[in-house]
Amino acid sequence: MIVTRFAPSPTGLLHLGHAFAALTAFNAAGKPGGQFLLRMEDIDKSRCRPEFEEAILNDLAWLGLVWKRPVRRQSEHFKLYKYSLEKLEAAGLLYPCFCTRKEIANEIARASGAPHLDPQGVEGPLYPGTCRVLSATHRSERRASGAPYALRIDTERASLLAGPLMFQERGCGPNGERGRQKVKSELLGDVVLARKEMPASYHLAVVVDDALQGVNLVTRGEDLFHATHIQRLLQRLLDLPEPNYAHHRLITDSEGKKISKRNTSMTLQALRESGAQLDKIRKQFQLVVE
Repeated sequence: MIVTRFAPSPTGLLHLGHAFAALTAFNAAGKPGGQFLLRMEDIDKSRCRPEFEEAILNDLAWLGLVWKRPVRRQSEHFKLYKYSLEKLEAAGLLYPCFCTRKEIANEIARASGAPHLDPQGVEGPLYPGTCRVLSATHRSERRASGAPYALRIDTERASLLAGPLMFQERGCGPNGERGRQKVKSELLGDVVLARKEMPASYHLAVVVDDALQGVNLVTRGEDLFHATHIQRLLQRLLDLPEPNYAHHRLITDSEGKKISKRNTSMTLQALRESGAQLDKIRKQFQLVVE
């Protein structure tokens, strides 16, 4: 049985790109016995709004989608994410990072003059590991002082513990990747898994939620292909099952740019209220998941 999900953040209105992602997941689970789930990624309570969640539900119903209820809300499961963090921290795989964005940018700029100190990831310069070398005493004192911090995963150490990993790509990555893929967890560096004021980042919450909900086929945009590498690492470290992945193309505007929530003319609400024909919208996407 195929179980897929669509997991929007209720921080704005859905647009055509969201519609494509939701319809792709729904279509993939459309075989007899399949399940399509809806999850609200609402950890960031400062930006999430009830009215946006209501709009999401209305838009998905307009698209003709039916999902298993109840809808899972990440904000209702902070204890589960904390448990996973504690497991990783007990294994010595996390470290607190006290760097501000400005300090990180300055350190990256300094390192750019020395190629051997200039770590480049697939999405730009990686975090240079400034706080990775802090002593345990220094870390404890800074945390006890109430200083803001992020919890980062020591990717190199975690990769050594996890050993070689793979994932199955049933869709297509940004460079045409298909089939069994070797995990390269260093692509995104020591990513943030939580912050002092936020119990989990996207990377941690998504692997915990997918496992608990029994999602075995993750369909999402190709812009998240590289995130799969760090998420497979987390799945191994947390003893979670490995789903299959099917990354798909992105829906772009007339200039070839990825559609964002700021483009209000492309929201589903605007299209729905303008009397747009749903059948034409669905057909133009040409949904295919092998």
